[in-house]
Amino acid sequence: MVGSSFLVSLALATALASLCVGPVAIPSSHVAAILLSSFGPDVVAFGRTEQLVVEQIRLPRILVGASVGMALGLAGATMQGLFRNPMADPGIIGVSAGGAVGAVVAIATGMSGLFFLALPLFAFIGAIAASFLVYGIAVAGGRFSMATLLLAGVAVNAFLGAVVSAVVISLSENNAVREILFWLAGGLDSRSWEHLQIASPLILGAGVVIVLMARDLNLLMLGDDEARSLGVRVAVTRPILLAAAALATGAAVAVSGIIAFVGLVTPHILRLMLGPDHRVLIPMSAAGGAVFVIIADTVARTIVQPAEFPVGVLTAFVGAPFFILLLVKNKRQVYSL
Repeated sequence: MVGSSFLVSLALATALASLCVGPVAIPSSHVAAILLSSFGPDVVAFGRTEQLVVEQIRLPRILVGASVGMALGLAGATMQGLFRNPMADPGIIGVSAGGAVGAVVAIATGMSGLFFLALPLFAFIGAIAASFLVYGIAVAGGRFSMATLLLAGVAVNAFLGAVVSAVVISLSENNAVREILFWLAGGLDSRSWEHLQIASPLILGAGVVIVLMARDLNLLMLGDDEARSLGVRVAVTRPILLAAAALATGAAVAVSGIIAFVGLVTPHILRLMLGPDHRVLIPMSAAGGAVFVIIADTVARTIVQPAEFPVGVLTAFVGAPFFILLLVKNKRQVYSL
């Protein structure tokens, strides 16, 4: 409870700090007054430009980032539990690669220019289709195999990556290529309330399902036979958890592109700190993922002003070395999880 309260408080403090910084610096007192202006008379005077920046640019972007971080954190914790492997991440079942293909198709065909929600829609469809394909391969023959799921994920990821490369190479329009590369790098620029309305219900719904099934996930880590003997319907529980993780990841990828390492690093660090009980780990991973993405996005949009640094590139730059250091220092504990 203490850890959860701390992470939630940290997420709120990080979000408030992020609202203040940027090309247009806004005092914290003005930000607080803007946020509270709907509930009563203004205590502190603020400018119309400041209000527009906070309400229409930064606030939806931060909330989308928090939703994406929550999705990747809880999906990562779920996948690591299902695979009984702290190296697993949400992209292992092809969700990220499928989303990339959908987004690339939307950009390459010009659909993304027809209406602004075409890109996230195509990305979401691609993400869910890829996850269903991988799971369909794993259950071919009437019997589910986790090893087959993993290998199918590797194969489908490689194939979809080749599709993305082929499309990019075949494009002659430089603007489309740049748009694809920027999307693949992951980012939250120009995210609006509409993007939040698309992603947040799916992420929250998937999160509720995973949290409610956290006890069953704990039992699945003991092995299928042990879980069945303790009353878990393995044949039902596992696909539901996989589908929920895929849904959350697909919704996140659809509005942010591919943001690396959040779903891998956040649950892993919290597991080392808090233990493997998913009743605690899953909500903490969601809160930790939100903090991670909000901080990364704040740094990404301020480090090279007035330009922006892709969030996915930044999380990879920071996450990869930190994760390697973590693995070296906790090698024995990692392999015993």
